[in-house]
Amino acid sequence: MLTAGTHVQSISLPHQVIRGPNSLTQLFGFLPKNISRVFIVGGHTALSIALPTIEAVVTNNYLLESAHYGGEVTRTNLAQLKQQASRFDADIIVAIGGGKALDMGKWLADELGLASVTVPTIAATCAATSTVSVIYDEAGHFESLISVNKAPIAVFLDSDIIARAPYQWLAAGLGDTLAKLYEFRAIAENLPQCSFNSSAYMNGKLCYDIIVEFGEQAISDVQQGRTSPALEAVMDAIILYAGFTSIMGVGDHVAAAHALYDGFTTNEKTRLYGHGLLVGFGNLVLQVLEGRSDLELEEAIKIARRCAVPTDLDEIANLTQAELKSICQAAVATPDMNNMPMDVSVEQLMAAVNQVSMFSKSVR
Repeated sequence: MLTAGTHVQSISLPHQVIRGPNSLTQLFGFLPKNISRVFIVGGHTALSIALPTIEAVVTNNYLLESAHYGGEVTRTNLAQLKQQASRFDADIIVAIGGGKALDMGKWLADELGLASVTVPTIAATCAATSTVSVIYDEAGHFESLISVNKAPIAVFLDSDIIARAPYQWLAAGLGDTLAKLYEFRAIAENLPQCSFNSSAYMNGKLCYDIIVEFGEQAISDVQQGRTSPALEAVMDAIILYAGFTSIMGVGDHVAAAHALYDGFTTNEKTRLYGHGLLVGFGNLVLQVLEGRSDLELEEAIKIARRCAVPTDLDEIANLTQAELKSICQAAVATPDMNNMPMDVSVEQLMAAVNQVSMFSKSVR
């Protein structure tokens, strides 16, 4: 049964999605006509990969300035970039790299009242299309989420660039995107019953189906550094459809898998392991917390393995039970865990983590 809306919702979607091999060469053809000063933000590796292509196709109509995003999405790094972009008198922000660089670029554009363009160089998250940025404190620990006013005006999905990235980044994207179904399913009954959430759920199911069919082949193709229809299919799932799930949904759509990730960021052994890989492991822990059957858990473990997602805590780090307890204490204190349909204690979360790891060892 549908429920009546209680507030006005503004939906901002990317204006253009440009996808396929060598698509980044088309960058300047998709910028608004009144743009001339282009401020580029990215990671060191991403800039070294993408800037030669951009500089090779730029015309005399544009001035370029590039800056490293700072290595973390913090308020200090934002302030420094705002000063630099303002001195340059930027007309637009082009963000290049992984999720943190893209989140910083979107946040910077929002703070300056400018449009943004995103160029993911890895397919690890939906950051290129989503309208949220994940903020961290100066120690690199999760701080908060902020919503930006406008989605990027253009998203460039250059499969040649993404195919050359380490396959672990694609695996992270697959793990994070599987959560779009697993977490939504876990908390669906507590969400507003409306067409936007129906759309978000169906996008999550579409992501799951694409990953089940093409995820393993895409991992193999990236391991060989080649683009393919399988890679482009999972790129669409990770970056586009998962992003649409986040944008369209009403209410929070994350739960225990992301809460456990938040907890992992408090431990130096696990903080830099990879957002989507940790969420991918959390997907399995979520299903234990839900009380799903061994058959369902076994199937989820097999899907995760085909996608190179960790299924055993030992694959992530060698943690003592005291360290795991500290991680779980942080996880249950997050707003993400509050979205679960039941209360989750530290002891229950620890038990679920250990159960997944033990069960995974028995699954061939």
